[in-house]
Amino acid sequence: MKAESLRNRVLPALICAIASLAIFSGCHVNRPDADHAKTQILYSAVLSDPRTFNPILITDATSSSLTSDLFESLIRVNPVTTLPEPGLAEKWDIAPDSKSITFHLRHDVKWFDGQPVTAHDVLFTLDVIYDPKVPNSIRPAITIDHQRIVAEAPDDYTVVMHLPKPFAPLLYSIGIPVMPAHILEPVWKAGDFNHTWGIDTAPEKLIGNGPYQMTHYTQGQLVRYDRNENYWMKDEHGGQLPRLHGQTVTIVPDQNTEYLRYLAGQIDVYGPRTEEVSPLQDKVAKHELEVQVQQIGIDTGSLFFTFNRNPRHYVKNGVTNPKLNWFTDLKFLQAMAHMVDKKSIIDLVFHQLAVPAVADISPENKIFHNPDLKDYEYDPKLAAEMLEAAGYHLVKPDLRTDPKGNRLEFDLTTNTGTPERNEMCTIFKQDIESLGIKVNYRPLEFTTLVDKLDSSFDWDCVLIGFTGGIEPNDGANFYRSSGNLHLWDPNQPTPATPWEAEIDTLLDEGASEMDPNKRAPYYWRIQQILHDQLPIIETVHQQRYASWKNSLENYQPKVWGLYKPEWMEFKAD
Repeated sequence: MKAESLRNRVLPALICAIASLAIFSGCHVNRPDADHAKTQILYSAVLSDPRTFNPILITDATSSSLTSDLFESLIRVNPVTTLPEPGLAEKWDIAPDSKSITFHLRHDVKWFDGQPVTAHDVLFTLDVIYDPKVPNSIRPAITIDHQRIVAEAPDDYTVVMHLPKPFAPLLYSIGIPVMPAHILEPVWKAGDFNHTWGIDTAPEKLIGNGPYQMTHYTQGQLVRYDRNENYWMKDEHGGQLPRLHGQTVTIVPDQNTEYLRYLAGQIDVYGPRTEEVSPLQDKVAKHELEVQVQQIGIDTGSLFFTFNRNPRHYVKNGVTNPKLNWFTDLKFLQAMAHMVDKKSIIDLVFHQLAVPAVADISPENKIFHNPDLKDYEYDPKLAAEMLEAAGYHLVKPDLRTDPKGNRLEFDLTTNTGTPERNEMCTIFKQDIESLGIKVNYRPLEFTTLVDKLDSSFDWDCVLIGFTGGIEPNDGANFYRSSGNLHLWDPNQPTPATPWEAEIDTLLDEGASEMDPNKRAPYYWRIQQILHDQLPIIETVHQQRYASWKNSLENYQPKVWGLYKPEWMEFKAD
């Protein structure tokens, strides 16, 4: 959970692009060639710059999407069947006791520099992930009973993984990008891995094995890719894959501009916001726009408010900031949960194309979503009564204090460039202030916000979204008390609360049960705990749509990612 925990291949539902050059006069980007069938270049966009090009260090969705086509994993997940299927490993064998698995690697995969991809690359990648000096979001998802997976390579194309006990999520969790040992192992041994492949790295130095090679990156402007002519995958006739010859991804931090550029034909694929769905459909019906508009399902992620409970931020020189007492007070949090006006958010922000979110696992996850949770109804009167009963008194119409007389005031933020989140925060701020609580709302540029969340911890309340996966254990870096994305109090040496300790135990027990239907109750219980203890306050799940040019064939967006993205190509207009 972060960024996409499992590789969805190609830059999924790639939103945005290149609007009028008058807006970005410094961004010299050619418009898509009129003859797409000749050039076979896909134009798309993202909302922000990447934070890193090192896949092991990624914690944000943009960095993940911009590197996803550079690196292959042992296994990929089919977004239609949601089942694991071959990647770098052409097949695998699971031992009868389910405590070891043997992966048989393809013999025809090469790195961009021509070196063969071997079992040693897989072993090296695991060593890096398990290195405590390398901060990453992958390690919690492949840690079993506090132990690493022990792997060996009997030969160059065989990897045997030994598990301390049966581990049901393995085939999903092991879908990690395999890294080039011949390039990065010396760097890792020298202690420099954490400073390798930053966004200042020349694209030609990013040695991957995926379907595309990065050829150009200009910060704040664009990323370009060329097809990997030596990519291992072939079509049913033995033809070269991917069929596209390249991609150009523009960085446009404003969704209104993205939409205008899509209407102008300057990008080929777009994830329309809810208010854009009906206008797009009207333009299609009137033959004003030659595109497809398709509903693909309920968002698989989670969009929530969370309050900072990190004592490393709020306790300084033995003095505790009163905010820590509020943000760990269940009565305060329950009152805040009753102030999330989901109906107004659905009607005003998402134009009725959303549903209330009660659990953090999406209803699209049919087995693991807990359908039995009772939502916190929007009820300002009840919230005010709860605050009064807990000692948070309204001393003047616009002033509420805590039991020690401190004024209730906190900062609220989200990432810039997403009008929906801005509107949600505005609604939440207005409602909270009606209780006499002062809210200082200031949205932040995405990379700045992520730095606050995972480095400085300097924040009070944030509205943020996490992508969701098919396998709940892939969110272990979020659920576990020791996880680096356990936002409200990350990287705990020991669980700070009994309920966080219970979640840690449930993750271990759930991962040991091999029957999916018997596993479900463990994750249902985790969702119940999060619902009751409110480290996150759920908002809504958006109905997701995809739109793309009619000339783009084999573009098959699913709620879990793109299906067979290597088969995409442009036909003649």
